[in-house]
Amino acid sequence: MLVFIDESGDAGFRLDRGSSNVFAVAMVMFDDHEIARQTSDAIDQARAAWPGLAEFKFSKASRDARDAFFQAIAPFNFRVRVLVVRKEQIYSGRLRSDKDAFYQFFVKTMMKFDNGRLQAARVIIDGSGERAFRRDLQSHLRKHAAAGAIKDIRLKDSRGDSLVQLADMCVGAVARSYRTDRPDHGRWRKMIRNKLDDVWEFE
Repeated sequence: MLVFIDESGDAGFRLDRGSSNVFAVAMVMFDDHEIARQTSDAIDQARAAWPGLAEFKFSKASRDARDAFFQAIAPFNFRVRVLVVRKEQIYSGRLRSDKDAFYQFFVKTMMKFDNGRLQAARVIIDGSGERAFRRDLQSHLRKHAAAGAIKDIRLKDSRGDSLVQLADMCVGAVARSYRTDRPDHGRWRKMIRNKLDDVWEFE
């Protein structure tokens, strides 16, 4: 099994100063390595149609580029699990003040309550951003994973891995569906609805 993890939003709580109201973390799961390879190839081909586009990133992609991406990955069999956090419902002082603790807690929670999906999984986490923190997360997950759930955990930058980009785009699509102030808020979530294994709102 191959699993790719990425997040949307931030861990900040200055909601009146630009922090996101919603944080979401997702894992994209492939049971078949060949299907994963084919999906990656399809993403590469879709990206080639957009000169100058180094990678698919939901927050930066145009409406048309998002449409093209989700149309390209539609034929392939994979599953997506998403944990959505509405920050106004978080009261823990530590989670509100420690960004690393916030991120680690919710990634660990998503993987812990996986309905038994993870089996000897090779897990790839978006490694862009603060490398020291990502390495700490890598170590943290190894220590707390259920027996037999995880075989290996690696960090890869999204620019160099099309399936990390897939995780970014899927979690971005779900997170956007909570932006009801946007007229197209549910557009891309609908395009992956048959791949959504679960969207769990943390309470």
